Amino acid sequence: MASTVLSVRMDSDLHDRLREHAAKRGMSVQDYVVRTLIRDDFDERFATSVEETERFYGAV
Repeated sequence: MASTVLSVRMDSDLHDRLREHAAKRGMSVQDYVVRTLIRDDFDERFATSVEETERFYGAV
């Protein structure tokens, strides 16, 4: 899988909070942010899948 660089500007308070969350999980801030984005993307795709299934089969 190819990777792409994404540069994000954030204030120091947000960075500090992210660093604390990442440290609790033994992760870097970069890994924590990527993991969070992947999880959010999965949640959106899952919700869309459920909606499509309900539309196809009818709500139960």
